[in-house]
Amino acid sequence: MSATAGQAEGQSGGPAERLGLQPGMVVQELGWDEDVDEDLRRSIEEHTGNELVDEDYDDVVDAVILWWREDDGDLVDALVDTKTDLTDGGVIWLLTPKVGRPGYVDASEIGEAAPTAGLSTTTTLSVAPDWLATKLVTPRARQR
Repeated sequence: MSATAGQAEGQSGGPAERLGLQPGMVVQELGWDEDVDEDLRRSIEEHTGNELVDEDYDDVVDAVILWWREDDGDLVDALVDTKTDLTDGGVIWLLTPKVGRPGYVDASEIGEAAPTAGLSTTTTLSVAPDWLATKLVTPRARQR
């Protein structure tokens, strides 16, 4: 019964599982700063069984966690750069501050930047008290 209660509260499996991450996956983290949610980072590492890798990692990754704030620069450029290490079928989770938090990014900015970078937005989840996660994928017609 406790699993059902957790599912009803949207907590089934914790945030890493809700992000679709699986044990053994390699997850690259970009945009880290002192404001990131350490509990979310720890959850991802515990669930995947791997430490998060950074931009210096020299192999392909299964998923990318991109922490992004309003003043971080050009989102299109960042998304294009983020795709370079991503395996075919991999996903980018764009983590942005929630409404009212410092660095908030309007959803319309993400909606405009994603297709310009060759990505589609699919899902947005609340993954931490101050952060939303937007799933970005390569459109199916472009995947091979």
